Amino acid sequence: MIQLLNTQKENLISAKISGKISKNDLEKMHPLIHNIINKGKKVDFYFEMEDFKGYTLKGFWEDIKIDSAHISDYGKMDFVGDKKWQEFVANVTDFFTSSEVKYFDSKDKELAKKWILK
Repeated sequence: MIQLLNTQKENLISAKISGKISKNDLEKMHPLIHNIINKGKKVDFYFEMEDFKGYTLKGFWEDIKIDSAHISDYGKMDFVGDKKWQEFVANVTDFFTSSEVKYFDSKDKELAKKWILK
């Protein structure tokens, strides 16, 4: 499930992610990406992963389609979590994109918020 969080930055999509991400979750995010791109800005992301279990199969496929269509439209990406595999996913994301990607442990959430808002 993706729960959108309030943000102070107009090109930032901020969300708390828990459970499994579905295709429906990602279909709700896609228009937000387009709204930012249409303003001529790069899209920044802040993701708090809390009890995150991964994706449904359709959700994973939808994420791949969206990312492949927009990967050059992404700016900074900030992942906050508490599992080693989540840090690994952030590092893999960093490898496949020209975006600036950082992973922060949950205890450093405030530092992560400051970094993404710069």
